Amino acid sequence: MTQGPLTTEAGAPVADNQNSETAGVGGPVLVQDQHLFEKLAHFNRERIPERVVHARGAGAYGTFTLTADVTQYTRAKFLSEVGKQTEVFLRFSTVAGNLGAADAVRDPRGFALKFYTEEGNYDLVGNNTPVFFVKDAIKFPDFIHTQKRDPYTGSQEPDNVWDFWGLSPESTHQVTWLHGDRGIPASYRHMNGYGSHTYQWNNEAGEAFWVKYHFKTDQGIKTLTNDEANKLAGEDPDSHQRDLREAIERGEFPSWTVQVQIMPAADAAAYRFNPFDLTKVWPHEDYPPIEIGKLELNRNPENIFAEVEQSIFSPAHFVPGIGPSPDKMLQGRLFAYGDAHRYRVGVNADHLPVNRPHATEARTNSRDGYLYDGRHKGAKNYEPNSFGGPFQTDRPLWQPFDAFTAGTGTHEAPVHAEDNDFVQAGNLYRLMSEGEKERLIGNLAGAISKVSRDDIVERAINNFRQADGDFGKRLEAAVQALRG
Repeated sequence: MTQGPLTTEAGAPVADNQNSETAGVGGPVLVQDQHLFEKLAHFNRERIPERVVHARGAGAYGTFTLTADVTQYTRAKFLSEVGKQTEVFLRFSTVAGNLGAADAVRDPRGFALKFYTEEGNYDLVGNNTPVFFVKDAIKFPDFIHTQKRDPYTGSQEPDNVWDFWGLSPESTHQVTWLHGDRGIPASYRHMNGYGSHTYQWNNEAGEAFWVKYHFKTDQGIKTLTNDEANKLAGEDPDSHQRDLREAIERGEFPSWTVQVQIMPAADAAAYRFNPFDLTKVWPHEDYPPIEIGKLELNRNPENIFAEVEQSIFSPAHFVPGIGPSPDKMLQGRLFAYGDAHRYRVGVNADHLPVNRPHATEARTNSRDGYLYDGRHKGAKNYEPNSFGGPFQTDRPLWQPFDAFTAGTGTHEAPVHAEDNDFVQAGNLYRLMSEGEKERLIGNLAGAISKVSRDDIVERAINNFRQADGDFGKRLEAAVQALRG
């Protein structure tokens, strides 16, 4: 903003910004003081609806640098040449807390990354865990309702949380992640990120591959215990966003090594479990991670509201060479994210500086709506037209894949040989050291012991018992000791 006289929104200079206009000394305020009413009216409207999930967040700009040749897998231009750099914006967040919640809590962290590529913006909307609680988007609203405040009590209720998890065995793997050591990161800089879902890459020859993204922190994994987190959340609720901002201000730019797992498209049908199941990881011995790049954050936003709160991310924002998979959770998110942003920020949210393409120009026929900026001027708003308007390319962004082989209906996902809700949770438990197991059991027992009904407690414990006998036995004893 240039220096000069303070003005109204319309640009008229303001004579007095300290005293409202009154009918004489000590008299009532006059309606004609439009500067006063403009300020109050704008103040009343400074907030937009917060995100229903991932409301609490922080963000920063940076660069993605490609370090390996991946052109055999994808034709995306930002992945076309070793050494190529692409501007990015990354938003971190917690899932369940509202906008005023503390950062240091036991909760998954959002890891939403926007690549400003020359072919348009590519959004990769993931978490700091490689899996999630449910595998079908139709269950997502129910899951989130259990994590939010109960409509009767106005509080988060352990009964709701564990009732849903106990009745949804597919959540066992993610719940084990959440209550392990990595459930409370020490900061946003000291955690990994994951695309979580399976996506499609396709190359110039039209070959398709399934891909999973991993972002491994170069700062090292650091976590908090329950006691450390409770203390920090009370003393500094803004701990994570403060740490990120101050590290970048100091020039200590956080970075992540970017890896992908690649599965040839033909492997998916006969793989031992459904590779599009969001509650499962692909074992590294089956598909070893390949290092492809480096992500660095090096610039803070200048205004949190404009660039963090109004930033929008959608997994439907693809570029040529990248596309979706049959992952049922991803398929639901392709609609839900864009719909949420159109409601929350407005139908022209993509016009805002943080959201619009930075390396190319958006050419659409969409017009008008709330806060439309008139960017199209006199251009026609239909296609095809004879006035030099934008035209279709006749080349899809991704390769087609088989949608179904039988009649339509509310089908469960295809069954593979090892489609089991408990195997990977048990594998995760058995990978832990004895100390990690003890902390996991303590964290779970502390949470489950708050449940009021015995049947909900038993059902919750039984899921972990099916994952691993020792896991269930130790958890049962720990819960009984706390419940008396």
